[in-house]
Amino acid sequence: MPTDKPEKTPVDKVKDIISQLKQMEHYSRSNIEKLTEHYLFFDDELKHKEFVTRWGDLINAQNAFEDQVKALIDDCQNYCNKKESES
Repeated sequence: MPTDKPEKTPVDKVKDIISQLKQMEHYSRSNIEKLTEHYLFFDDELKHKEFVTRWGDLINAQNAFEDQVKALIDDCQNYCNKKESES
């Protein structure tokens, strides 16, 4: 007996993408926490300013990535809400 699943709608596919983006957001937060630990080690224990600057730059880039992922999640959710209310 075949168990063919119905084909996903575009909205269902966007919801799957939102789920993946949320997972990326979670890992991004974990990355920021780990980067901050390393930053503090280089700043507090090693007093190595060149590395501190580079760690800071990397933390800022990761923060910017996370902000963009959050904005994309919001936009995708708004798209789904709009499409679902239209049908």
